[in-house]
Amino acid sequence: MSGTASRSGAECSYPLPHAGPDALFTESLVTSVAAVLVGYGYPRIDCSADRAALETALGAFLYNPLENRT
Repeated sequence: MSGTASRSGAECSYPLPHAGPDALFTESLVTSVAAVLVGYGYPRIDCSADRAALETALGAFLYNPLENRT
């Protein structure tokens, strides 16, 4: 797996290559991230649209988008 070089020259780990469903990317992961945000003082995620947006943001951080696949 190859990452991208950062300004410091270190190789980055994210985004990951993504070829299909990932057993690690679960509702529990999204719930855990939401709980961490609340712990830092951010509002609770009660709205389904906010939860969907968080899931989308996590997916964008974790995985290469379809258009960047080689």
